[in-house]
This record gives sequence, structure tokens and C-alpha cells, in this order.
Amino acid sequence: MSSIPKAIGPYSAFTQKGGLLVTSGQLPIDPETNQLVQGPIEEQVKQSLDNLMEIVKAAGMERKDIVKVTIFLKDMNDFAKVNEVYATYFSEAYPSRTCVQVARLPRDASIEIELMAFKG
Repeated sequence: MSSIPKAIGPYSAFTQKGGLLVTSGQLPIDPETNQLVQGPIEEQVKQSLDNLMEIVKAAGMERKDIVKVTIFLKDMNDFAKVNEVYATYFSEAYPSRTCVQVARLPRDASIEIELMAFKG
């Protein structure tokens, strides 16, 4: 799946068991270049979410099937900017969400996002 970045370790980008989809965290990696997207946090959030939406699509699911999102941020001061971009991907009823600040992410990324989806 060339529209999904390659894993940077010994893991899968996602696992699907029946109607349950669980993704690994998606960094803002451009799947064409396999490089981190540089620039404002908004562009990085968009790339991470785009990567996740490609996984959801590849799993035969839709955004409405997403039930939980977890966001790992290097700087919680970016929270409002993350929310602005995030709101363009989801509408009510929103999936449950957790957002935490972390000390460090792989490749020194500023954000990593993972999700769970269920299609019953």
C-alpha cells in the first residue's frame, strides 16, 4: 500500500480482526518520500490524519467507524492548532479522544496519532 507510510520498525501500520481496526501511531510521514513533513504543526497534523484515513479506507471502513483517537504531542501549546485541523476531519458524533504531551517521538516528530475503528 504505497499510500500508507512504511513502518519504521518491526510492526504493522494496522491490524484488523473482524470488525475491529487498530492502527499504529502515524507520524507526519509523506508516503511518497518516506520523510517527515516539515513546516507548521497544522501541516503535520494533516499528514498524520491523511495517513490514518488511508488506513481506514484500506481496511474497508469509513470515518464514521472511528471510535477512538489518541494524539501524542511534543508541545501542548499546539493543542488549539491541532483541534482546528482535527475538526476538518470529524463531525458529530465525534470519536472519543485522548491527547497527551510526550517528551519525545520517533524521528523527533512533533505529533503522532493512532486510532481504533469498529464496523459491526
